[in-house]
Amino acid sequence: MNKEKIAGKIGKSVIYVLLSVVALIWMYPFIWMISASLKTQSEFFASGLSLIPESLNFDNYVRAWNNANFAVYFKNSIIVTVSVVVIVLLSTSAAGYVMGRYVFVGKKLVMGIFMASITIPLVFTVIPIYELLKEMGLEQNLLGLILAEAGGGHVIFLMLFSSFYGGLPKELEEAATIDGSGFMKTYSSIMFPLAKPIMATVVIMQFIWTWNSFLLPLIVTLSKPEMRTLAVGLYALRGENVVDWTGIAAGACIAVLPIILIFVCLQKYFVDGVAGAVKS
Repeated sequence: MNKEKIAGKIGKSVIYVLLSVVALIWMYPFIWMISASLKTQSEFFASGLSLIPESLNFDNYVRAWNNANFAVYFKNSIIVTVSVVVIVLLSTSAAGYVMGRYVFVGKKLVMGIFMASITIPLVFTVIPIYELLKEMGLEQNLLGLILAEAGGGHVIFLMLFSSFYGGLPKELEEAATIDGSGFMKTYSSIMFPLAKPIMATVVIMQFIWTWNSFLLPLIVTLSKPEMRTLAVGLYALRGENVVDWTGIAAGACIAVLPIILIFVCLQKYFVDGVAGAVKS
């Protein structure tokens, strides 16, 4: 027995070491980005892959925030991302509730169309989306960008909500009906609050996707630099002849901070939501 326990402990130790090595390899680019953001341009090219800067140089952050107009880009990203997350959360939750709790004619066809939409690459939809925004007179403002980002089937979120609502007991709706609650009140006051784990999953995933979105913001804000989001603003730091690598690294650190904060705050609900979806 002692030999078996020792062998088991050795096996676990080996697994932990291997996982630690994989984690370090996976984290290295992120750590290198933080290190590069604290270096001077000359040190950046001289030090290569070194992770320890000679001195902490925060001028890159000041330059990215002020000279590269990141204060405006950050505000635009916040407005667009928060608006898109709210729209997507409310729309997919309501649609998921209907799909998960009710049977109606053409339900399978609707779900089939949603599932088929996953196969359409984003680059194929950019021109139709832009033409639609142009017809609506929204091709050069933040509202158009918000609607463009919030559009689409969001099938993954729809399926998460549908699976969650479909697993809730029918007695909840029956009790609400007896109390005089209609469809909207039952959904908004009883069903929707129960979906907190799924909501956290949607908020985190959609926040990351919208915050890092590049193609649509680039096209919509092409002639209006003051409307750029952070992802497009980072690209703007790359000049024709000179690339401000340390400024880009500092800008990337600024851009990734809200994502880390959102995930840290909602990670408990995120894990519960994913576990619940898998279980369902």
